[in-house]
Amino acid sequence: MDRVTPQQRSKNMQAIKSTGTKDEILLAKALWHLGYRYRKNNKTVFGKPDLTFKKNKIAIFVDSEFFHGKDWVTQKHRIKSNQEYWHKKIERNIQRDIEVNNYLLSQGWKVIRFWSKEVKKNLDSCITQIQNLIIKSKIFPK
Repeated sequence: MDRVTPQQRSKNMQAIKSTGTKDEILLAKALWHLGYRYRKNNKTVFGKPDLTFKKNKIAIFVDSEFFHGKDWVTQKHRIKSNQEYWHKKIERNIQRDIEVNNYLLSQGWKVIRFWSKEVKKNLDSCITQIQNLIIKSKIFPK
């Protein structure tokens, strides 16, 4: 049983952002301050990555642990209310992420996916990964 009213649940769900989350902004600003220029939520790239370096064919996603199913096999049992809906939704998100990755990779893109908490806790490590990929793509262009 849900602990909040349907109206409150609806209001809570409407407040959840799909783009421009705090962690995306944190990563984007850090890259911008280092002089890297990118596109945010580029609709011309399949899957609409959070950040894209189109010239280098690099797509970066910052995924929410809940909505993208981090440790899904062990964590899915923690969902108590509306299990059928959430299991179906999150499993479809996981499948969509795989489809997007496969498509982009088949088109010569390099894909990096970070968990939100990873960006928050290890921003420098995330930036280093991106920088290494940018450097590598300049040395070995496809």
